Amino acid sequence: MKKIILLLSVVLVLFSCKKSETNNAVETKKVRVRKQPKTISYTLEKTKQWLEKIANDSSKIHIAFAINRTDKANFVQMDSVIIPTDMSGDIEFYLPFPHHIDYLKDIDKIIYFSYPTQTFAAYENGELIYTGPTNMGRKKDQTPTGLFFTNWKAEQTISTFNDEWDLRWNFNIENKEGVGWHQYSLPGYPASHSCLRLQEKDARYLYDWADQWILADEENVKVKGTPVLVFGSYNFDAPKPWLQLIANPKAIDISEDEIEKVTKPFLSAILLEQKNRKANK
Repeated sequence: MKKIILLLSVVLVLFSCKKSETNNAVETKKVRVRKQPKTISYTLEKTKQWLEKIANDSSKIHIAFAINRTDKANFVQMDSVIIPTDMSGDIEFYLPFPHHIDYLKDIDKIIYFSYPTQTFAAYENGELIYTGPTNMGRKKDQTPTGLFFTNWKAEQTISTFNDEWDLRWNFNIENKEGVGWHQYSLPGYPASHSCLRLQEKDARYLYDWADQWILADEENVKVKGTPVLVFGSYNFDAPKPWLQLIANPKAIDISEDEIEKVTKPFLSAILLEQKNRKANK
């Protein structure tokens, strides 16, 4: 009998250790390891000369596009561009969103679009998992701000504003007003007709990552999609805000406190919809 009890004790200990190792493995997996540059500072460079100097280094070009809120087609047409002096880090270190926000720990998924910095960020339980540049609504067609939820999506669709505009990886966030994110030209400033323009790789990532709504019928929504919070305002009469980075690399950083402030009025609605989604899986 004593041998049986001893054997059971050993089995329980081994099971407990194994379970602990599994939990630790899961927790470790959630920690994102980012490569940080030694320094973060910026200079203004002549575009053509800089492109010749970096010899088609795709990682550096990717960072440069993001910092200048643009894409390849528009980048090469710019006379001067902002470039980090040290480009050895991951893109998150050159864009303004915080890498972790404790306040968001209970929110499974959320996307932020910052009007003043023309950037977006996707978080899972407070951890930044993806970020990049955007070009939002121009002065006379500004993107509405506030809380939205993703609804329907289409890999390819035609703009309701101009039927000659082909929109790829379109994910709608405001059904009645036709506002959503999609791939389209990024000239490096707010230029859209209220939508959230993205580089194609970014539009595709969010397209796959965010959740669609679930309809009860043709007229009623049963479950809303992923929360999307658009916040801040853009001074259309001032120089591009990211030009300030040359004098102060932290000039347009977004703080955890700011994210908490813009999220707090909508937190209960976000968590309620999240609970509803889990209940209807």
